[in-house]
Amino acid sequence: MKTVCAVSMAILLICSGLSSVWAESNAEKKQVSAAEVWLHLIDDGKYAESWKEASFYFRGAVSEQNWVASLEPVRKSLGKLVDREIVKMEESSSLPGAADGKYVVMTFKTVFEQKKSAIETVTLMLDKDDEWRAAGYFIK
Repeated sequence: MKTVCAVSMAILLICSGLSSVWAESNAEKKQVSAAEVWLHLIDDGKYAESWKEASFYFRGAVSEQNWVASLEPVRKSLGKLVDREIVKMEESSSLPGAADGKYVVMTFKTVFEQKKSAIETVTLMLDKDDEWRAAGYFIK
């Protein structure tokens, strides 16, 4: 009887641990997917659409016209996307200059036709509708 209880307890602990890992991996998948979908809009030259799909915070910080005007010349000069690989993800509840919330900062190693080694940083936030949306973007 003790053996059955011990085995049952071990299975229960393993299953609860796996569901926690699954939940984290499912949340991470949603974050990565949100970043990739948003970046593809930019890759396709759909700058205005990327602004519309960005977070409430992002749209309040920069106008659509300014976003397009600042992004278009930079991205066009880089040429087409060749490869993009995520190299780092960090979750945070606060970022400098932003209200507390749920954030994830993703760093990508990116290759463009005209720039063989670029680093893209996308900051996502959990928006008012509980969807992950872009709150910041930087290319180095």
